[in-house]
Amino acid sequence: MSRKQEWPYELQVGVRYLRAARGGRDDGFISFIAGVAMLGIALGVAALIVVLSVMNGFQKEVRDRMLSVIAHVQVAEVNGQALPDWRATAALLQRQPEVTALAPFVAVQALLGRGDELQPALLRGIDIEAEAKVSDLAARLHDEVLAKLQPGANQVVLGSELARKLAVKPGQRVTLVLPDARRPGGTPRLLPLTVAATFEAGHYEYDSTMALMRLDDARTLLGLSGPSGLQLRLADRDRAGEVGWRLAGELPPGLIVSDWTRTNRQWFESVQIQKRMLFLILALIVAVAAFNLVSMLVMTVTDKQSDIAILRTLGATPRSVMGIFVVQGAASGVIGTLAGLLLGLLLAFNIGRIVPAIEALLGTTLLPANIYLIDHMPSDPRLSDIVPIVVISLLLSFVATLYPSWRASRVEPAQALRHE
Repeated sequence: MSRKQEWPYELQVGVRYLRAARGGRDDGFISFIAGVAMLGIALGVAALIVVLSVMNGFQKEVRDRMLSVIAHVQVAEVNGQALPDWRATAALLQRQPEVTALAPFVAVQALLGRGDELQPALLRGIDIEAEAKVSDLAARLHDEVLAKLQPGANQVVLGSELARKLAVKPGQRVTLVLPDARRPGGTPRLLPLTVAATFEAGHYEYDSTMALMRLDDARTLLGLSGPSGLQLRLADRDRAGEVGWRLAGELPPGLIVSDWTRTNRQWFESVQIQKRMLFLILALIVAVAAFNLVSMLVMTVTDKQSDIAILRTLGATPRSVMGIFVVQGAASGVIGTLAGLLLGLLLAFNIGRIVPAIEALLGTTLLPANIYLIDHMPSDPRLSDIVPIVVISLLLSFVATLYPSWRASRVEPAQALRHE
């Protein structure tokens, strides 16, 4: 006995109904509707996979670029003044088992100007050697860029976008505009700085606002007796929130502890909300495509009433008849889902090549860096997203088959054959 003969006849008949029409015009139209339904499911599943993969990639790329600049945990004086006895605080923090590196800093929001152009900037004074152990960006820039900062020379390293906006090159001067902390509302202080070099962090927000100086030079300019904060690098950056909360309880009052998750909380939460909303919207598209199966099965049941009647007279139970049409609809859903899965993964893994080709073809930029923070389309397909997409698509396809299949099981043989 062949393997095909061992299959339940419900499965054999259901698959046969699914195949391309062999009979009249009506069968051809039903087959066309089935193809449209499968295509809709495939496109919906593929769109879900691609969009969620791009959202994951975007979040991962921006997060990694943020963490190449900012510390995992930061401890600062509440008013932005110098830390009282910062060396004792640093010693306490270095005794924490999760802390692998520590670097002092000073930071102030200021204006940088050249000619008539003024731009907001975050001026950071850093200990170059210690900063390289805390920041991936400082480690990358240590030998070629930060080494150009000479002690006592009041030199500054600017982000590439900030330098472009000021139309300044290395060796030229800019003016640092600082508020007079001793006399609020008084005349701002104007301090000349020399641009030693420029850098590119790969994150527009930092490239367009950040200016780096040697710690002692920045401290002297700001009139501080010591660093205003400490940056910490952790062995596990994902535990930054937990470590930050614990340190906040152990450190003296007057110190603020912030971790990278809280510093950028609004951005990360907005990305998660967008991801959920896109999932719901695209899941509705899959649902609409899946319920096209209802139309296809209703037409099939109407067209195959005589076949149903003959099967019933040969001893088929209503459950068996229902099973035939469930198999037909579910098979359409499985084919559409698998096709969408393959198409979605193909696009998701090659989105980095597809988008540049589209940009070259259209002669435009789809991702302006000043809006989207990065200038290319990242992608990060995750099993935790793909599995729910596939399961939901299959469940919707199965649910769509239930009503037409139930209708088929209710067909009365005598009434169906009366019109033949």
